[in-house]
Amino acid sequence: MSRDTFGLVLGFVGVCIFAGTLPFTHIAVEHLSPLFVTAGRAALAGLFALMTLLVLRKPWPTPRLALTMALVALCLTGGFPGFTALAMKTVPASHGGVVLGILPLATSAISTLIAGERPSPTFWLAALAGAGLVIGFTLHEGGGSLGQGDLFLLAAALSSALGYVISGKLVRKGMAGWEVISWVLVVALPVTVPVALWTMPEDSSAVPAWSWIGFVYVALMSQYLGFFAWNAGLALGGIAHVSQVQLLQTFVTLLIAAVLNREPIALSAWFVAGAVFLLVVAANKAKVRESKT
Repeated sequence: MSRDTFGLVLGFVGVCIFAGTLPFTHIAVEHLSPLFVTAGRAALAGLFALMTLLVLRKPWPTPRLALTMALVALCLTGGFPGFTALAMKTVPASHGGVVLGILPLATSAISTLIAGERPSPTFWLAALAGAGLVIGFTLHEGGGSLGQGDLFLLAAALSSALGYVISGKLVRKGMAGWEVISWVLVVALPVTVPVALWTMPEDSSAVPAWSWIGFVYVALMSQYLGFFAWNAGLALGGIAHVSQVQLLQTFVTLLIAAVLNREPIALSAWFVAGAVFLLVVAANKAKVRESKT
């Protein structure tokens, strides 16, 4: 298996884990506040990350590196989880999955600005077509308009894209993907732990077990373990290439939402999934010229 192909495989593993984020968040916020889910998931994942780093005796990051990680934390432990938690109070998980179909395009666009990648015109054509397809599908399902939940999801996509690109750059400089996300979560602990304690429910036993299961999934899988595969995939296959695999996340989310949340999924969604898959293949065949500077 080539380096690029292995990067795509790892990216897809991460996508499958991330695809469960919205359905499980939807379950969690039914009985837990969005602020607690946002801070609590990062705090729980951060404590696991801290234990991992201490056991493996990893050196602490330099102050400059810690500042970069703080920016990633703002995006991936604050912006994305917070906006998606708010969105899941008003829109179905399946709808949210389709709106987040713009995430690969946002990631590629930001990577051209700060990560030194220069996608070819063919790549952009495929990427724009894929993003346009899922956005058009969203508008069709929403009656031609975007609601408040959609705006929260768009903000989540931008936050996530910026966090992905910056963390991907750290991986490409020599840090392991799991180590990057681990330090990002640890850097955020002085904020996430107090906020989680402040916002946690007064009577935890009154919260149904199903909501706690959703919370634990987004804390350990979405917030932590998924990044092990995702960051490594971005480093091996290139940010612009591997990010396009995330176009498929929309439809993995639809499948999970149909099973987990019992949300009805229109047949047209699966036709769109096939078309998007072909566009992802086309995007990944396009060459990406990376700046040497």
